[in-house]
Amino acid sequence: MTENIHEFRILEQIEKNPDATQADLAAQMGVAVGTVNWYVKRLIAKGFVKVTHLQRRRLRYLITPKGIAEKSRLTVEYMRVSLRLYRNIREQSLAALRQVRRAGHSQVVIEGDGDAAEICRLTCLEQQMDVVSRRQAAPGTPTIVVDGLQVRLGD
Repeated sequence: MTENIHEFRILEQIEKNPDATQADLAAQMGVAVGTVNWYVKRLIAKGFVKVTHLQRRRLRYLITPKGIAEKSRLTVEYMRVSLRLYRNIREQSLAALRQVRRAGHSQVVIEGDGDAAEICRLTCLEQQMDVVSRRQAAPGTPTIVVDGLQVRLGD
């Protein structure tokens, strides 16, 4: 999937700015220039990107119709995977909340950060479960731990 994300991001950046250099693309993506070079060569070999020389050392990258179709396919794939991850995190969050409710609690502490923790927090709020900080929590308030893409009730 990482490979597809890089290809998608390069196609997206080239579409926005065909005159971007590989160094520009690397800086925008937060990866090494060598990584961008490898992906650009792959995209050219697959027929998704065409390269033209503007000056002796200056290139212009153009997305081909085949590249536009690939970018669309990658967008759909990304959305499908993202939705599956969202549903998975939400189901794990709901399972943890069921345990919290069965134990008679009306508030939780969420430990973790990032998108998965935000999905968990929003699920708690949607289920009318108060989310409090560790400082605000009463003794015995359960903790929902979000670690990567895993959600579980803390010890």
